[in-house]
Amino acid sequence: MRTALLLLAALWAVVLRAQSADSVRTIPGRFDLFTTDELGNVYALRGDELQLFNAEGKSWLRNSMKTFGRITHIDAFQSLKPVVFAQEQGQLAVLDNTLAVQGSVINLPREGYPQVDLACASVQNCFWFFDPRELELVRVNAKLTTLNTSGRLDQLLGFTPHPAQMQELDNWLYVNDPAHGILVFDLFATYYKTIPVIGATRFEVRGNDLWYMQGDTLHRYDRRTFTTDHFPMPGEGTVRDARIERGHLYLLREDRIDIVPEGR
Repeated sequence: MRTALLLLAALWAVVLRAQSADSVRTIPGRFDLFTTDELGNVYALRGDELQLFNAEGKSWLRNSMKTFGRITHIDAFQSLKPVVFAQEQGQLAVLDNTLAVQGSVINLPREGYPQVDLACASVQNCFWFFDPRELELVRVNAKLTTLNTSGRLDQLLGFTPHPAQMQELDNWLYVNDPAHGILVFDLFATYYKTIPVIGATRFEVRGNDLWYMQGDTLHRYDRRTFTTDHFPMPGEGTVRDARIERGHLYLLREDRIDIVPEGR
């Protein structure tokens, strides 16, 4: 409890100190989506252009993905080695630290996975796929050989899930079904439990905390105490997405990304 209170106090310190405009770093631009990695780098997508910024908001690299298709997900599971996924074209690519494609773009339908709605990175250069036709999770290796499958999730769970996002951390896969909660699976695709977070539009797991957006509000679910806190957003403008990384608060707004640094 003491640790949880200290963490809460630290976050409030960040929010309160952020009221000073001088403490906020701004990345101007109308971005479609963004994510961050454990180093605090920002990966921001605008149209077919992917840009990399450091934790101070300074532009570092950019790359045009014109032949890739509309990117629907960026996974920064490994720092400076992001994975991008284009759901409509069924294409997946691993990028290097210059945002260039490593190897070649993976065409999932040609590799035997004709319907994949979601994809994310896994340990040991593996990937997770969600197949809506078979209603199952599939874990594959770098050669796209199937390693593990969950079986039909409707039979397993007793309802038909509609996952919107998934992320692996510390050998657990977290799958967000906004209507039912965050479903948790192990590396063998075995169902473990459901975290009772309903209506999340985006989420991330960091340590013992699960941060998620519900509307334009950021919430924190403590996986040890099973309690939930919510936090008003500093600054002005609608917040479309938010992330916590290394004590910094990252806010995706309509015309910019705000980086609220840790209070000094």
